[in-house]
Amino acid sequence: MEYQAILEEIAEDVRPLVGKGQVADYIPKLAAVPLDRFAMAVQTVDGKTYAVGDARERFSIQSISKVFTLTMALKAVGEEALFQRVGREPSGTPFNSLVQLEYEDGIPRNPFINAGAIVVDDILVSAFPRPRNALLGFFRQLTGEDTVDYDPVVARSEADYGFRNRALANFIRSFENLENEVDRVLSLYFAHCSLAASCVELARSFVFLANHGLCPTTGERVLTRSQAKRISALMMTCGTYDAVGEFAYLVGLPAKSGVGGGISATIPGELAVAVWSPGLNKSGNSLAGTKALELFTTKTGISVF
Repeated sequence: MEYQAILEEIAEDVRPLVGKGQVADYIPKLAAVPLDRFAMAVQTVDGKTYAVGDARERFSIQSISKVFTLTMALKAVGEEALFQRVGREPSGTPFNSLVQLEYEDGIPRNPFINAGAIVVDDILVSAFPRPRNALLGFFRQLTGEDTVDYDPVVARSEADYGFRNRALANFIRSFENLENEVDRVLSLYFAHCSLAASCVELARSFVFLANHGLCPTTGERVLTRSQAKRISALMMTCGTYDAVGEFAYLVGLPAKSGVGGGISATIPGELAVAVWSPGLNKSGNSLAGTKALELFTTKTGISVF
């Protein structure tokens, strides 16, 4: 497959969409990111890398990081303990909604909405003496880059403007679905949302899921084949906020998006692909990025369907 040529075609095709959409202006540093950025990268399970655009420029990965926290929690406590505290269903509501928590007794619908990720972070706070260090080490291992790091400016903005996330955490705590102090849990949450990486690094970090849980660069089994399938299924059904049906229809890949404008997706057995364009659609997914991934599955003729 001529992936490089395909990426170059896609970059040209989506050019009219780059610069459109709205940045996540509730985080000041994200509001300042130029709208004209576009990047896309592919990492194959056999070790080949293809890239186009600003693919080595780091950006705030935001909620894409929830795939890594979920992976760590699944490894730490197992499926039964994890999914007693968080569900596996699409939310159908905005990612920061409090509505469902009221009538579902503080059990978030899935691990990728904010409430669910906060519960996952609570599990990590209990499981690791220094969860921020553990997560950063894990992310560096997956990317193969020792320089990827938290962005302290973004993390501070997350904390300063995270009123709704504080409300979610306190509400969950009122249902006794948080074991640790709210501030400790949110410190981890705000940190991992501030992780910065490039499209090349993100594609590399997701390739273990494409390779059924086995990291091809290190040879380490990160997850069992069954666990990798579970996370990929959650990405397909819950990974792109309240637009999962439309995204599955257009793109047909398990994916996780973030309000920094990034989307990471996998084709099982083949590759991981990451795209970045800061302009968001009304659901909080990258406008040009979604189109780029739709074109990728169309032009390659491969998806999970």
